[in-house]
Amino acid sequence: MNTKGYQNWKAISWMFILALSLSAAMVVTKASPAVADDRESATQIVEKARFVMENFMSDPLMGPFRDLIKDAKGVLIVPQMLKGAFVFGAMGGNGVLLVRDEKTGEWTGPAFYTIAGASFGFQIGGEASEVVLLAMTDRGVNSLLANSFKLGADIGLALGPVGAGASAATANLSADILSFSRSKGLYGGISLEGAVVATRGDWNAAYFGKEVTPTDIFVRHEVTNPQANALIDAVTKSACVDPATGKC
Repeated sequence: MNTKGYQNWKAISWMFILALSLSAAMVVTKASPAVADDRESATQIVEKARFVMENFMSDPLMGPFRDLIKDAKGVLIVPQMLKGAFVFGAMGGNGVLLVRDEKTGEWTGPAFYTIAGASFGFQIGGEASEVVLLAMTDRGVNSLLANSFKLGADIGLALGPVGAGASAATANLSADILSFSRSKGLYGGISLEGAVVATRGDWNAAYFGKEVTPTDIFVRHEVTNPQANALIDAVTKSACVDPATGKC
């Protein structure tokens, strides 16, 4: 290759490298807003989940919930479960999971999840609900550590008792997970039976700053985020023997 040819080849090579660098920069620029959006969404869900716990603990109809959470091994909080139907029904929402450490008894997390399901039958209406799932068994917690599972099929699910005069003694304690909800609006004919629970890896990564699995969060304890402390404190107080004093 002569000198002129070499110079031309060298110039083309540098142009190619520059083009690759610019392309990479554009990808990073485009990806950053998405990551920031995921981080903001995850942060908002954590804050809303804290309010949900406060709502459940102050609701006079949630006496059984307040009793049962003391024995729960995991708590999945969905601040807004949206449901709508006209014969065919659909529902969905995002939530956060906290798990009680077996050794220390401390609550850890959160990890982010999505719940989605469908139904068919005589139903009409729409509803936005606050939903809390209590994992009462090791099997229930272990199912939540999986990438996805189906409520009522892969794992035992039962409705938690709610209402004046209801008590924890009426709960189906053989179920792995108990479902509680507070609703505004009118709806009939749909439940969480058959809904699919799946991890939100994008939100977990955005919230903790790196790719993590539920096992990394709850078993290996590889990551923490101080922004979750208020939620963890709220769940800790809710699960205490005496929530009024905060003594567990």
